Amino acid sequence: MTEKRPPSDRRESLRKGVYILPNLFTTGGLFAGFYGIVATLNGNYFIAAWLILVSSIFDAIDGKVARLTGTTSRFGVEYDSLADLVAFGVSPGLLMYAWALKPFGKLGWLAAFLYVVCGALRLARFNVQVNTVESKRFVGLPIPAAASMVAACVLLFYHLGGSGTIQKVSVLVLIYILALLMVSNFRYYSFKDPELLKRQPFGILVLSIFLILIVIAQPEIMLFSLFFGYIVSGPLSYLVRWFRLPKRK
Repeated sequence: MTEKRPPSDRRESLRKGVYILPNLFTTGGLFAGFYGIVATLNGNYFIAAWLILVSSIFDAIDGKVARLTGTTSRFGVEYDSLADLVAFGVSPGLLMYAWALKPFGKLGWLAAFLYVVCGALRLARFNVQVNTVESKRFVGLPIPAAASMVAACVLLFYHLGGSGTIQKVSVLVLIYILALLMVSNFRYYSFKDPELLKRQPFGILVLSIFLILIVIAQPEIMLFSLFFGYIVSGPLSYLVRWFRLPKRK
């Protein structure tokens, strides 16, 4: 058994204060996630989907701000995980249940619950393995990517002329797949490679500009395509590594 620190020691560490800037961004993501829940309860699924994407932007910023300013802390890590569970677990789970899973009865709410609990397990595993796994790769689908895929599905539905709710088995299957991918051992690129911040070929800049313009022109279609491509990249990279392994005689 691991010995717990006395409450006095924990209080003493908080007396030194907490870093304001990264935790403010984390709070912004938490607020967007909570307001997404409110929008879902009011039947504003389109708004709720966009708020999930806003939360993902805050989530990407707070970590980078903490690393660039040297303000990372254990408090920030724990607070970020709790905020992520609300913004990327409860909010999209409730959104998908109200938007598409409710007509399926028990299978529907079980899918929504499985998504939330797998997201919680994914966050807990990340916190435990944060200092022992490769920083360039995530083990399992990150919960912000899973939530963004949920939001992209809703936005694409409205972009194609839909309104209100939907009843499709494909959406039910997608939620189960996302839940299982979050607790899988598939590896996903983390975009934390320090080389990304260094000098890159001029063509990379031009390609990035064109990609941004395409996303702005057709955000619903492009966001769905980008998140779908990222989600399948984990299983595909596993298959590529498996085929490259030397075959035993």
